[in-house]
Amino acid sequence: MDAPACQMPWIHLHVSNEGYVKACCVANISFGNINDNTLDDIWNGDNIKKIRRQFLKGELDKRCAVCLSVEASGGKSIRQETFEKFKISDNYEINNTALPIYYDIRFSNVCNFKCRTCWHGASSKWFSDAKILGNERGEKAIIKNIRDLEDFLTKVGPGLKQAEEIYFAGGEPLVTEEHYLLLQWLIDNGNTKVRLRYNSNFSKLQFKQYHVLRFWQKFQNVEVMASIDAIGEHGELIRKEMIWEEILANHFSIKNLPHVKFKISPTVSVLNIFHLTELYKYGVENKLIQPMDFYFNMLERPYHYNLKAMPENLKSKARAHYKVFENWMDQNDIPVEIVKGFRDCISFMDAEDKSNYWEKFKQETKLLDEIRGETLNLMVGAQNLPKKLEDS
Repeated sequence: MDAPACQMPWIHLHVSNEGYVKACCVANISFGNINDNTLDDIWNGDNIKKIRRQFLKGELDKRCAVCLSVEASGGKSIRQETFEKFKISDNYEINNTALPIYYDIRFSNVCNFKCRTCWHGASSKWFSDAKILGNERGEKAIIKNIRDLEDFLTKVGPGLKQAEEIYFAGGEPLVTEEHYLLLQWLIDNGNTKVRLRYNSNFSKLQFKQYHVLRFWQKFQNVEVMASIDAIGEHGELIRKEMIWEEILANHFSIKNLPHVKFKISPTVSVLNIFHLTELYKYGVENKLIQPMDFYFNMLERPYHYNLKAMPENLKSKARAHYKVFENWMDQNDIPVEIVKGFRDCISFMDAEDKSNYWEKFKQETKLLDEIRGETLNLMVGAQNLPKKLEDS
């Protein structure tokens, strides 16, 4: 049997906002609610069977637009990455399939940052600003996705015991108590071979009485993709509440843990397109990362932060900026995959004109600057670029 258009509905369980189980973290394809349904209801239900049939025909869904957009610009999508990572049988059944082996569990929106490209649905810290902007999600800062952890573990536990990978994202997993309780459950139930993979702001290694390094010592394979968008002050402005020196100190704490792999995973957006090159060079030259350990997370939404939203004069400057950087990569034997990643940023930017969102970008930036008492300067450090937002 030929492989389906996407294999997620055969291997992957993603728990999203308010407990909805979706095809993945970027496609709004819902299969049910883990708070209200059993795992069997979801994993062998009509909704997931419908998608399996569609994918087996080689057809993606219109809600798969994020992957399709990344692929159209020459980048590598989550769909493609999953095929590379997880090798399963060609026997893709519609009914009674094996339990998922790849889990993406978002317990809540609890987070200690309020990054500019984020929102209240993914960060409790955003609540006060969201109220001022009129786009808060609910009446409380914290939004619980899993209402009862014990009930969740009863339902999903059989799958977690044989899981190959668990991906933790946010909110911020390292300041979420349920994350630590799940790690202890995995230890108690004998699955320390599972690969733990994190998208984390990497600001806190200790939360309440939990120290994450004590847990990670029990597991064989841990990968931390640190959400860092730029170094120093500009990084702190994009990811509000980040303290650059704390990130460096936390990195020092894991240097002697060979089973903990550290990567930098910037969210590539209008806010840091002129800073990614400096971030990568700093990471490699100061041995924060190995040259391959840079993961490009291309922002699709909100559209006013999407690279495609930049007006042509800024796109032209970005092209010139990256052309100069390519010379540095050539001189330093940077891996071809990373060279391609930087080229993909420009290809993604040029794939479509969404400059009609640029006014929205300037409006949102002005409002957040006023609320937070800040001044966003997109192009600091790049030669011959405008120094103020108004200049663009």
